[in-house]
Amino acid sequence: MDRSLQLKQNFTAIETAIEAACQSTNRPFCEVNLMAVTKYAADEDVRTLLDNTPIRHIGESRVQQALARWQRPDFAKYPVQKHFIGHLQKNKAAQAARFFDFIDSIDNLQIAQLLSEHAHKLNKTLRVMVQIKLTDRETQSGISLALAPTLVKELQKLPYLRPCGYMAIAPQTTNGNELRPIFKQIRLAFERDFATQQERYLSLGMSNDFEAAVAEGATLPRVGSKLFA
Repeated sequence: MDRSLQLKQNFTAIETAIEAACQSTNRPFCEVNLMAVTKYAADEDVRTLLDNTPIRHIGESRVQQALARWQRPDFAKYPVQKHFIGHLQKNKAAQAARFFDFIDSIDNLQIAQLLSEHAHKLNKTLRVMVQIKLTDRETQSGISLALAPTLVKELQKLPYLRPCGYMAIAPQTTNGNELRPIFKQIRLAFERDFATQQERYLSLGMSNDFEAAVAEGATLPRVGSKLFA
């Protein structure tokens, strides 16, 4: 099969599944925006997808790799919102603040303060999301759901950051029904902590669990492997 056709079919299948998940809980389909996780995708595949679909949110988890790709003229032309979704090291904070539109993986006040300082120098308001940790894996970043509201309040005091939602990576399981109560907990916290904000995002769900996440209220599912299969 032609690669362009395959990518368009992948996108259509995912959008159809998202729409079905919305219908199952009487949610408007327009509330959900698909984020393409492009960090492992081939350059040609990313360009083909952006040329042929309405995707306008992309996720990258390595600062240098993202800079090398998206600063090139053949990528810089695309009007996409660039999200950093990986663990951000302090020595990469200046580059991340300059390049990305969103930092979705804030889990401590120190890195947030550093980003605010860099955003100040750039005269830029940087949108950020708090990453919730849902597993006990030491390699996974994030803050507990219990502590997240306190961090959000601290972020709201930083003048060059705009906290606008929660992001979480679910435990690994093939059973979406097991994840729905977990996703619901985060959605309820999100609705409480960001109730008054006009621009807000709930970034839940990946290739294996985005349907369950959307059914429970995700507005920005992150899909990579299923999109670029």
